[in-house]
Formats: sequence, structure tokens, C-alpha cells
Amino acid sequence: MVFAGGSCRGAGDGDGLKLDPCRFAVRVVRGRWFMLFSSFLIMAAAGATYIFSIYSKDIKASLGYDQSTLNTLSFFKDLGANVGVLSGLINEVTPPWVVLAMGASMNLFGYLMIYLAITGRTAPPHVWLMCLYICVGANSQTFANTGALVTCVKNFPESRGIVLGLLKGFVGLSGAIMTQLYYAIYGDDSKSLVLLIAWLPAAISIVFVHTIRIMKVETQGKTPKPFFCFLYISIALATYLLIAIVIEKKVTFSHSEYSISAAVVMLLLLLPLAVVVKEEFRVFKQTMQDLQNPQPLAIAIEKPSPPEPLPLPESKQSPSATATAGTIHKNPVVSCVGDMFRPPDRGEDYSILQALVSIDMIILFFATICGVGGTLTAIDNMGQIGESLGYPKRSIATFVSLISIWNYAGRVASGFASEIFLTKYKFPRPLMLTAVLVLSCVGHLLIAFGVSNSLYFASVVIGFCFGAQWPLLFAIISEIFGLKYYSTLYNFGGVASPIGSYILNVRVAGYLYDREALKQNNGVRRRNGTDLTCIGVECYKLSFLIITAVTVLGALVSLVLVWRTKDFYKGDIYAKFREQTAAAEIDMAAGNFSLDRIDGEEEATQKKKNATSQDEAEEVVVNGNGNGKRA
Repeated sequence: MVFAGGSCRGAGDGDGLKLDPCRFAVRVVRGRWFMLFSSFLIMAAAGATYIFSIYSKDIKASLGYDQSTLNTLSFFKDLGANVGVLSGLINEVTPPWVVLAMGASMNLFGYLMIYLAITGRTAPPHVWLMCLYICVGANSQTFANTGALVTCVKNFPESRGIVLGLLKGFVGLSGAIMTQLYYAIYGDDSKSLVLLIAWLPAAISIVFVHTIRIMKVETQGKTPKPFFCFLYISIALATYLLIAIVIEKKVTFSHSEYSISAAVVMLLLLLPLAVVVKEEFRVFKQTMQDLQNPQPLAIAIEKPSPPEPLPLPESKQSPSATATAGTIHKNPVVSCVGDMFRPPDRGEDYSILQALVSIDMIILFFATICGVGGTLTAIDNMGQIGESLGYPKRSIATFVSLISIWNYAGRVASGFASEIFLTKYKFPRPLMLTAVLVLSCVGHLLIAFGVSNSLYFASVVIGFCFGAQWPLLFAIISEIFGLKYYSTLYNFGGVASPIGSYILNVRVAGYLYDREALKQNNGVRRRNGTDLTCIGVECYKLSFLIITAVTVLGALVSLVLVWRTKDFYKGDIYAKFREQTAAAEIDMAAGNFSLDRIDGEEEATQKKKNATSQDEAEEVVVNGNGNGKRA
């Protein structure tokens, strides 16, 4: 175990490498890789909002809602899941464990109240109260994201794209993971899925509440190997979930078989822990070797900078300068507003107000409304889309699972690919965002025209594009506006999702669906407790043609951001983090050098004292009279 000051106690006898299991376990748990592993588990349970279509039919049937009311409920779900400005502001002034604990409490309360309502254990709540419940429950997701994801990005700033891709990838897989677990625990009872969503994410956040924290940034050079190991494990998990989903739709599983499948999922979820232990042991071994074979320290001595000129007395200052200084001193509001419209260079730390009024943020926000709003509308309505096009229930469940798997694939692919392309080829992330928006139009058109058996491919495209947008959005925000207020700006970027969902899902898709359903029912409106259903291609045709046009508009607007940031992405956007880390390491090395010099001087002094004592003793023996006295 390596301690501050360069000593190593309990790690070895000096020559060999002896490992103390208890201290090494503490080292692992307090390391930054275990912190990342803990974030994986939190994220794997934080995406319950993406499986809303599985239990939305239970809400609709149990409480007698029509499609517009259900879409309104879905909007408040998206509102809660994406409006995390509150969690961001709290995280600016508190440690991450406070945010995680608050999120766990909100998750438990919101989803537990929904479960009690749809199972009849409480009186049917008013629509506004159900909207409040699902908004509070879904908002807990932003607390988990802020507490875990934002912390990981700050701990790994040079690999932010990869970190965002991996963590958001586990969020994308969470729907399929939660489905496997609820089959194993509760059987084929979709209402109990809401209960699982209530307690499991809250329990995981509480378990790792003190593990997630800001740590010292380390220079990493090229991408560390553990990231690729985590990628391969997550791909194995996604592949297994895909195979399990396909088999489960073809063959009826027993409860024990579902339990075995869930056990395999849990094993793959915990497998990254082996990578964490291996990496920590490698670092430990390297540290021990460095201590046993110290390298000479070279410290650069900088020339002192010339002193700044003293300010002139007020009597000798120009009247205009004095007036300006007095004006600024007396009007801090004017100064704040002036600074708001004088932002720093791209890549430096913007203030919150500077970022919010930035043209780059406005363009990015509008493009995200168009892109995420359309894909989220397709995801939330995938159950009703499959039903209207005549697909069987098993196929509809397959669509939802495929969206979850490909949601993961989009997040991981965009995170890793954008980081690699940016590092090697200076390929700007905003241009990759434009490509993703164009690709999503293919899925929207397949839904609009209802091509035979095309919903399978459409769900793949929609899931991939929805997932790919998030790592790109959050990485662009961190790169352009800095990491100082990233907690708040990260959550502000997510606000685009509920705005797009309300416009395209509630006001467009929900309204046009109900209008077509009324036509098919000869204008007869639904009665309480009945479901107003629309059958046929026309149910969603006009809606998704409108969504396609809006997405194309978003892609065109994003090209403006590509043009504005082309020079920024041609440079080395991570240079300042390497410089800061190198400076910190030099300061630390200089401090250790000073300590070693002091220790050396003390040791030399002690040796002189010992030598003097030995000389005096010899003098006594030579000159004494046999009784130990000096001559």
C-alpha cells in the first residue's frame, strides 16, 4: 500500500513484492477504476424510462386513459428524465454522494406510487398526480447521471467521449437488463416491472453512494487498455441479451430458465470488476518498482517574471478610467451582463450564463430538439405503432428490446468512434451529429409508409440514432464550454429532449393518432375504462412525415455549428489537461524531492552523531585506567 511521502508499509519486506490482501482491497475500492465500475452498475439501472412502452398498456388499461392522456404522461416522464438542471446546480455546491442519495429517494417514491395506483392498492389518482409521480421518478435518473456520469467525465477528461459512450451504453442496455431481471424475479407480470424499477436503482445508488467522488486527474497518453476491456465485456453483454431476447420470443421459458438467464446477465455485469482488480495490481506493481529503482529527478527552474507596475494613484489616472472603474464598482449587474456577452475562447471554462446565451449552444440545442424529439416519439409509441400495423404482441416486445440493444450500440459506437476520429483525423463531433440525424430519417420514413416487416429494421435504426446523439451532445458541450460548470450545462442540454417530445409526441403524434382513431370509430369517443385504438398505416403516417421534415431541418442547422467550430476542432483540444496534470506532477515531485533531501540531511546528521559517540567510547577504552574514566 503506497502512502503519501513515498513510504510503503505492509507492501513488502524491501526486496520482494509482498501483497497485503486487505490493504490492496482498500486500494481497489478507493481507486478511480472501481469508481468507474460502480458508475457502470448505477447506469445499468438508471434507464427505466426507456421501457415505458412495456408497462404503458397497464397504465392505460388500469386507469382508463386515451392515447393523448398517455402521451401527456409520457411527456412528463421525458420532462423529469431530462430536466436535470436542479441536480446540476446541487452538484455544483455538494459532493456527488448527496446527489445520488437524493436521486435514490425520488426514484423509490415516484415509481412506488405508480405501482400502488395501477395495482389498485390506492384510489385511482388524478391525471396531474400521476404526471407528478412519473416526473419525480424519472427525474431521479438525472440525479444518477449527474452524480456518476459527470464525475467520471471530470476524472477522465482526456477520454470523455469513450467514458460517455460506455456509461450511456449501459443506460441503453438497462431496459433489456431490467426486463431479464423482472422475468426472473416476478415472472410475466408487467405491473411488477414498475415495482422492480422502484427499488433496484435506489438500492444500487445507496450501495455505491460513497464510491463516486472527484479524484486526481492522471496523464494517460493513449487510451488506457481497461476502456477496451470494458467495451468488449459490454459488447458480450449486449450480444447475450440480443440472443436471449430472440430465443425467448421463439420459445416459452420457465421461471427457472429465466433465473439462469438473469444469472448470466449478472455475471457479465460484474465481470468488469476483474479488469479493475487487474489494472490496480498493475499500477501497484509499477509503483513498487519505481520506489525500489528511483529515477533522478530533473526540475526545471523558471526565470522570475518581472514585477507588475504599481497602479497609479487616483489623482494621476485619466478621468475616463476613473469613471469607468467607478461605474463598474457601483453597478455589478452591468458588469455581469457585460461579461455574459463576452465569453472566453472555445474550450475555456464558460460561466453558466455565458454558455446559455452562446450562439453555439442555441444551435446545438435546436438541433437536439429536432433529432432527439423525433426518435423519442418513435420509441415511446413503438408499442402502439406495432399494434396499428398488425404485428403480434411477441413482435412488439421484440421491437422494444431491439431498441434497447441498438440504443446501447449507438451510444458506444458514437463515443468510441468520435473520440478516435477526433484524435487521429481531427474529425469534428458536430459533423458526426449531423450524420446521425440524417440516418434517423430512414427509420422515420419506414414507419410513415408502413413497409411490410420493416418495423424490425426501423426499430434498429431508431434505437441506434437515439443512442448515438447523447454522447455526441454531451461531449460537444464539455469541449466547447469547459468542465467547470459541466454539471449544470450537461443537464441543460438534456432539456431539449422533453421539449422535442412534447412538440412531436404530444402535439403531433398523439393528436393525429386520436383524430384517425375517431374517424375509424365513426366519431364515437371513448368511454371511461375503454381504449381508443387506431389500426392501419394512416395512424402514424402524417406524424412521421412531419417528424422527418423536422429532423432534416435539425441536420441543416447542425451544419452551421460544424462551420463555426471547424478551426477549434483542428487544434489539440485536450492540450490544457495534459499541461495541468504535468504541472501538478512536477509540483508533487518537487515536494517529494524536498522531503527526501530533508530526510537525507537528518540521516547524515544522525550518522555524524553516532560516529562522534563511537570515537568518544574508543577514547575512554584507550586512555582509561580500567574503570571507564577518561584520562
